[in-house]
Formats: sequence, C-alpha cells, structure tokens
Amino acid sequence: MAKTYQNPNIIKRLRADYFSNRTDTTLTLIFGACAAWALWNLISWGLLNAVWSAEDRDLCAHGSGGACWAVIDARWRLIMFGLYPYEEQWRSGIACVVMVLIVGLSCVPWFWNAKRISALWLTGFGIFYVLMRGGYFGLTPVFEQNWGGLSLTLFIFATVSLIGMPMAIVFALLRRSELPWISNTMGVIIDTIRSLPLLSIMFTFAIVLPFVLPSWMIGDKLYRVIFGYALFFACYQAEILRGGMQALPAGQEEAAKALGMSYWHRIGYIVLPQAFRNALPPTINQFVITFKETSLVVIIGFFEILASGNAAFGNSEWNFAHVEVYAFVALIYFVFVFALSRYGAYLERRMAVAER
Repeated sequence: MAKTYQNPNIIKRLRADYFSNRTDTTLTLIFGACAAWALWNLISWGLLNAVWSAEDRDLCAHGSGGACWAVIDARWRLIMFGLYPYEEQWRSGIACVVMVLIVGLSCVPWFWNAKRISALWLTGFGIFYVLMRGGYFGLTPVFEQNWGGLSLTLFIFATVSLIGMPMAIVFALLRRSELPWISNTMGVIIDTIRSLPLLSIMFTFAIVLPFVLPSWMIGDKLYRVIFGYALFFACYQAEILRGGMQALPAGQEEAAKALGMSYWHRIGYIVLPQAFRNALPPTINQFVITFKETSLVVIIGFFEILASGNAAFGNSEWNFAHVEVYAFVALIYFVFVFALSRYGAYLERRMAVAER
C-alpha cells in the first residue's frame, strides 16, 4: 500500500526548529526582539518620519528624525541619467527599459538557442545604442562622455556580456583542444587574467595601453575599459563552460565522431547546448557579479550610477543626505541583482527536477 506523505504543519516546524528547548527558545526570543526593534527603527526612519518632497527640504535641515528622501525627489534625474542632456533624457529612459526587457526575455526558454538569443541581444543592443548615441532617425547626437547614471551602467554590462560571451566560448574550446601547445597556452592566458584584480585590468586598459599602442588603435577610454572587462569576464566564463563540457559523458562526442559529424557540428549541436545547460546556474551568477562590478568604473572617472549618486549630494544644498542617496542606489542594484539571483535559484530547482 502506497504511503501518503504530507507537508509538516508550519507551527510544528517552527516549534521544532526554534522552540525545542529552553536555550533555543531564549535565543529565538532575544534575536526576535532585536530584529523587531531594528525593523521598527528602520520603518520609523525610512517611512513614518521621512521627508518625501523637495519642497519640504527645510524639514530635513532642521532634523525631522527621518530619512530625507527629498534629495531623491530633487536629484533623481541626475542619479538616473548623469550628464545626459536634460531635454533628451527620455531617450536614456527608453533605452534602459529596452535593455531590461532584453535581459528579461533572455530568461524565457524559447530564446535558449544560439540564433534566437544572438538576434535578441544584437537587436536590443542596437536599439539601445541608437537611442543613446543618436545621429540617426533625426535624434540629436549625444557622445559617450555625456552618458551617465543607470543607462551607462546598463551599457557597460550589456557590452561586456555581448563581447565576453563569444570570447568565453572560443577560450573554452581552445582550452580543451587536443593540441597541447594550444590548450596549455590558453590555460596560461586564462589563469593569468583570472589571477589579476579586475581594477588593475581596468587601469591597464584605460591608462597604460595608450602608451604602447599606435594612435589609430587607442580609441575611446570607455571602450578600452569595456574590452578589458570583457576579457576578464571571458576568462572566468570560459572555465565555467569548460566545467559544463567536462560534465558531458565522453561517449556522446565519440558517438558523434563515429557517425561522421564534423567538429563544428559536434560542438554546435551536441557539446555546447548541453554545456550551457549544465553551466546555466553559475553563468547566471557570473552575470550577477558582472553587473555589480560595473561600479568599479567610477574609480577610473566614468559617471555611472554610483558616481551620479555622489554628484547628487555633492553640493552644499544636499551634502547631508548621502545616506539616502546611497540607499536609493543600493536599492537599484538590489532589484537587478535579486531578480537575477532568484532566477538562478529557479533554474537550479528546474534542473534538479528534470534530472530525477
């Protein structure tokens, strides 16, 4: 006779986990009281006693006892769009929405093949760039030095992903080459890049590289930094993909050889699709790290969202509201990163069910 399994009662689970004995009960009550006290103070500061309108700025200056969200009301355009011309900021806003949609659509399984995902990203990135750069369809040109805020952060993230992912595939294939001199050389390059801090690579591409390159190869500092970041991303992602390839049964590729399939057909139809499936959760995690580390470009002088936040309270009128600005910027990062991390957790659960 088949057994019927039921989910344990929530109250019984809580009692067993947190109130099973006197010590657990005491610790639960103490930490619960501390958490409740901290939560109440946070709600009181951030919501109940907060100042929301820029018209009420004087209440912040005289100490309202709460958060001064008036700085966000007054300076949100600077935080979100940076130095982008005021009358053209609608373009930057639409470009950000387009890029968010592209990332969201990339999570839909229907797009999980090389042609569809490539077409999606190239089309979306093209729309993003045309909106931001202008010069086409009657749009006023806005050069990269005037980009900033969230749109610049998303541009760096998207460009690094577009350049870095194909590089990662090539690096992973070279790393597993049957020719030792190719695989060993690629291994040295990957291990060397991975052993260096990202910030040192950014400084090298931004400051040192122009001294060793001919003038026609120097280009804009922003694109040099993006290429260096993409190289760093590719080396880490290549090892993730290589791990996904090594998880494949060796008999699959051998059977494909026996059937007479060419190398590129074996890679394109057998190895890479399964390698990406095996490496999908760590790949999502790599994208999360990449998005967070875009904030490092502020040290090299780019006006991304963190630098825009610094500028928002960098005058005598709002210099007391740095906590609120940083909290707002942190919330933006949290929304993107939390969404990606939850999606990665969903993929892990989905793959675990599929493998049963």
